[in-house]
Amino acid sequence: MDFNQIKELIRVVNDSQNINEIKVSEGSTDVYINKGVAKVVQTSAAVVSETPTAAEPITILPEEPAPQKVGEYITSPIVGTFYESNAPGKPPLVIVGKKVKKGEVVCIIEAMKVMNEIQSGFDGEIAEVLVKNEQLVEFGQQLFRIV
Repeated sequence: MDFNQIKELIRVVNDSQNINEIKVSEGSTDVYINKGVAKVVQTSAAVVSETPTAAEPITILPEEPAPQKVGEYITSPIVGTFYESNAPGKPPLVIVGKKVKKGEVVCIIEAMKVMNEIQSGFDGEIAEVLVKNEQLVEFGQQLFRIV
């Protein structure tokens, strides 16, 4: 395995949101990359060829699932632009710590020039705002965590 191949593996791990670490063995060289740590171990004095070789399978270790946070989530029912208030310059409709009731408007999502009021599906307290004002959101994306 040459330096450029190792550099590419490091780039892939650093750029990935789903891969935290990988381990690759090629001949007498073992490469282990963990976000923040990269280690190359050559077990013999053999010289690593600078010419490309046939690609060997790379074992990608699965990412540990993030612990689920307690609460319910308000998700986006449409693709559009998230607005935290109902007009520019106005205060946000909800903030962390605010109690909301089922049916209360918590944000606006603009889709195709139409302003859609998004309502809470349950009573509770806003524990976390998961998106930023004017951020593009996807269908089903979590917007708020309510406890």
